[in-house]
Amino acid sequence: MSDKPPSRRNKPPRKDLRRGARPRQAPRGRSESQGAAQGEVQGERLQRIISRAGRASRRKAEELILAGRVTVNGRKAELGQRALPEDDVRVDGKQLHLPTEQVTYLLHKPAGYVTTASDERGRQTVLDLLPPTPGLHPVGRLDRDSEGLLLLTTDGELTLRLTHPRYGMEKEYRVWCKEGRVDGGVLKRLMDGVELEDGPANVLSARPAPGGAVVVLNEGRKREVRRLFKAVDRTVERLVRTRVGDLKLGDLAPGAFRELSSKELARLGYNPA
Repeated sequence: MSDKPPSRRNKPPRKDLRRGARPRQAPRGRSESQGAAQGEVQGERLQRIISRAGRASRRKAEELILAGRVTVNGRKAELGQRALPEDDVRVDGKQLHLPTEQVTYLLHKPAGYVTTASDERGRQTVLDLLPPTPGLHPVGRLDRDSEGLLLLTTDGELTLRLTHPRYGMEKEYRVWCKEGRVDGGVLKRLMDGVELEDGPANVLSARPAPGGAVVVLNEGRKREVRRLFKAVDRTVERLVRTRVGDLKLGDLAPGAFRELSSKELARLGYNPA
């Protein structure tokens, strides 16, 4: 037999037999199982829930939370908080309802309708032209006097893809000007860029058309097309959006709409799970 002391490697751990000693517990916020780590990320971020419900974009949702306008189960929400499907999430006291299935419509917006889910001044909105759908909201904007292709969806992820500057989604506009056809040097100025009150802006491409021009942009600041033309001394009398990405307005009548197919969504670079 060896004179070496027995190894402690296989020796069972000592139990704490001190009077009143408590068993060791897992770190706070974790369970002893692997599933506990998942418990830390249970639920969905409030910003995403608010966006999917069509109440606001994620960025705007953060502002709503910081302003104390969002509650979860009757308690004021905090930025970064998550919620479970059974939680009662409200914005300004109104309960949010998430759509069970996502839907996206392509609408030929007529002039005279405001691009919003509701209007404090009681004006007609684009949602008045569509069937009542929980969570339905406009993607981007067309001002009240403008016409043409407008997408409305219940899918907050699609809204993000189509409106966030990093995706650079192209939008084409047919413009009629008081001064008539826009040619040569004026179109070059639009492509080279002009200074607007909220910073420099330019069109990606431009070509003359009877009574005005056709221009393409990849951003959507408020009334940007009208302000661009004003900066080159042209007055826009009529403005129609004819294309978003690869989607075209076609011969869809003003006020009419149709539902987008999964193939059309894929043409926008969006493939929902």
